[in-house]
Formats: sequence, structure tokens, C-alpha cells
Amino acid sequence: MQTNHRPLQNRVTPFGEIVAMAQRGLFTGNRGIIHDPATKTLLRRRWSSKAWLICACDYGVRRRDVMAGRSWTELFFLDEAVALAAGHRPCFFCRREAALGFRAAWAGGSKTVPSAGELDAVLHDERQSRGQKRVHPLPSPAADLPAADLPDGTVAVAAGAAFTVASGRYFRWTETGYLEPEPDIVAEGVLTPPSTVNALRAGYRPVLHPDIAKFLSGSPS
Repeated sequence: MQTNHRPLQNRVTPFGEIVAMAQRGLFTGNRGIIHDPATKTLLRRRWSSKAWLICACDYGVRRRDVMAGRSWTELFFLDEAVALAAGHRPCFFCRREAALGFRAAWAGGSKTVPSAGELDAVLHDERQSRGQKRVHPLPSPAADLPAADLPDGTVAVAAGAAFTVASGRYFRWTETGYLEPEPDIVAEGVLTPPSTVNALRAGYRPVLHPDIAKFLSGSPS
């Protein structure tokens, strides 16, 4: 007899929400311990640490039973752009090279390099306001800001939907993955925190889902 396993509530949307869906992601991560291991369900709080991390799904020979122990709660993201939009940053332990690159881009050539705690403090202020996800103003006053004016990996919002920018195009995020680029998008705001957008503009290159490259090349999914 087959058993239908309901997905756990551990997928993160670009809006920072943690939902239950069957979407497969490229990255895991965490916000501290926010689950009950006995029931594998979330607690009421959605973070217990200001260090919201983006981690590698595979790290050496380590394997974790998701939500099984009283350790950090495993969350999953479609790709790094989604994780950054939700307010996370690369982990200095399992993704050290990416974390160092992110921090260097964040510093923008300054001799003063921020600590991990300083990154977290800024991101914590930029990602939420009174417990709600912050939508930041567009960097341009133009209502029809072209995607080319936003760095790759930025996630904008339009008509209640999230769109990841890549190669000057908008790709709609959905529970089943990205859709083909949409040309007539009028962005209303940016989900990605401003400091992260600045890091993207300064040269940090997030890992995007391979479907985006397929759409850009014209190859079938």
C-alpha cells in the first residue's frame, strides 16, 4: 500500500513566508530553531536567530533527518535569488566562498569588512517591519522600471507576484518553479533587501535555478 506523504511546512517563498509545498529547491538554510521535532510542525515564531542563512543541501558526508531533532529548522529555497529576497545570506560555514564573496561585494571596496553579526543586524532591519515582509521602493522613480536597471538575482514584486531578474528579463516565481519571462511587467517594489541589492550590483552572483538559463537559451525545460 502506498503512503501519501504531505510536504512539510519548510519551503520559503520570496516574500519570506514558510509554506508547505512539494517544490524542490537548490538550497537549504535556517533561522534558528522554529519547529517541534515531535510533530515536525512549525512553532508560532518564524525566526529565533537574526542569522538567516543560505546553506548547501549537500555538505561532505553529513545527512540530516529534516525537523527530526532539537536543532536548527531546515528550510528550503528554489534558488539563491529567492533566499536573498526572503532576507537570508550565504553561510560562512558550509558556503564559505560564497559568503566571503557576498561580504566583499557588500563592503564595496571599503577597507572595513563587516562581521557576520553586522550583516545580520542590517538584514534584520531591512527584511521585516513589525513582523511583516518589507517591500522596498524601486531604485528609480519610473513606474515602468525596466528589468535591465536591476542587477541579476534581484526579486521585484508586481501585482502581488514575485519576479526574479536575469539578463534584463522578469521571471515569475511560482510554487512549481519559474515561468517563461514576461515582457510587460510593471514593477511596484523590490523584495530583496537594499543592502543585498547593492551587493548584487557590486558583483555578487547568486546561483539561479537552471530553468532560467534554459528559458534564456530557448531550450525546452
